Amino acid sequence: MEDLNLNQGKTGNISHRFKDGMLITPSAKDYKKIKSKEIVYITKNGKFIGKNKPSIEWRFHLQIYKKIPHVNSIIHNHPIYGTGFSLLQKKIVAYHYLIGLFGGVDVRCSSFHLPGSQELANAIVKSLRNRKVALIANHGVVSIGKNLNDTLYLAEQFEAMCKQITIAKINGNPKKISLLDMKKILIEIKSYINKND
Repeated sequence: MEDLNLNQGKTGNISHRFKDGMLITPSAKDYKKIKSKEIVYITKNGKFIGKNKPSIEWRFHLQIYKKIPHVNSIIHNHPIYGTGFSLLQKKIVAYHYLIGLFGGVDVRCSSFHLPGSQELANAIVKSLRNRKVALIANHGVVSIGKNLNDTLYLAEQFEAMCKQITIAKINGNPKKISLLDMKKILIEIKSYINKND
């Protein structure tokens, strides 16, 4: 994520569904220095197994796996442009057809709750209903997918789109794609994804 300018230092976290729980990055560790033995396993009941503390955000990762069965990997990051949009506490509408890649006609923003709280976990799951990416209010971004490669691709594409929208807003008032056209785009994107699965 750092090489792609999607995160900085020790912020953010990554998890993957494993057995009846998940594997998640440890708390406050530099990504470039994390070793495999430092990854924490958390059972479906929230029990930690490993020498390290898990990321403070483990609750929302576990909640996503419980509530959205098809998800196998989660990336939470603090990208510059995406996080900038999260500060607005509002959804991103269809300024770009690429928004369909993230599961719908917009990208929702969760309500604000304290990091690591169950309230935040519940709010994020709500924002991800029928979506693959969501903004976390005044915090950052969360992306979900069937594997880590696909999820990282979504995180990268989302940040690129946020940068493009920001440039458009600096230079004028970006125009929205109509709902009718976005519905057609969603059909095409689903067809494209299914062909490449």
